[in-house]
Amino acid sequence: MISVTEAQLLAWITPLLWPLIRALALLTSLPVFSQRSVPMRVKVALAFFISLSAQASLPEMPVVAMDSAAAFTLVLQQVLIGIALGFSVRLVFAAVELAGEVIGLQMGLNFAGFFDPATASSGTASSRFFGTMVAFLFIIINGHLAILTVLVKSFEMFPVGEEPFAFLWRTQPQAWGAEIFSLGLWIALPLVGMLMFVNLMLGVISRVAPQINIFAIGFPVTLGVGLLGMLLTLPLMQQPFTMALERMMSHFQ
Repeated sequence: MISVTEAQLLAWITPLLWPLIRALALLTSLPVFSQRSVPMRVKVALAFFISLSAQASLPEMPVVAMDSAAAFTLVLQQVLIGIALGFSVRLVFAAVELAGEVIGLQMGLNFAGFFDPATASSGTASSRFFGTMVAFLFIIINGHLAILTVLVKSFEMFPVGEEPFAFLWRTQPQAWGAEIFSLGLWIALPLVGMLMFVNLMLGVISRVAPQINIFAIGFPVTLGVGLLGMLLTLPLMQQPFTMALERMMSHFQ
């Protein structure tokens, strides 16, 4: 007769349980994978395969009774670290979308707002365009693989059981919000400067030739220059996006 003790069962489960919880929390907050179009069963299966494949690279996990207060604390630690890692990547995406919002405001496109059922939020055409392009860029540069690498390395930076909430004062996630404005304005600044120059020229034209209806020609000129500037900006998007992504991931490795 085969008998399995509770200690043996915990020794088998815990090496897989803590990485599974952290990976699942990451996938529920990571851009692209956290959308409603990705079923929860797919996220659970991906988290299971990630935690199973990473067993050889993970440090030794503590064995804790599942009905104890320490187990609840460790579960909360894995959830917070996984969500924080996905949130740090989401901030970079939000910064690029903010750049699209600022550019759309200068172009006069912010009236073209719509509701996005995939993210359950409203946005403008320019911000959603930048968000979609940066999502493609994230997959093309293997950003999802880099995030998985950081996830595995986070178990060395923030091990399971040792000071469960130490990552809060080490990473200072409350200060990450400044990344949205600094990166977003950095990306939008060339286009904003170009559109301000166009508006300045239109103002000069309206003063030199008052008979020209500047409101009739100003919008298509501004829109055309803005679209051309967006087309020229897209090939240069990789460098600031990659730098910001690496800077945010450096908090976890």
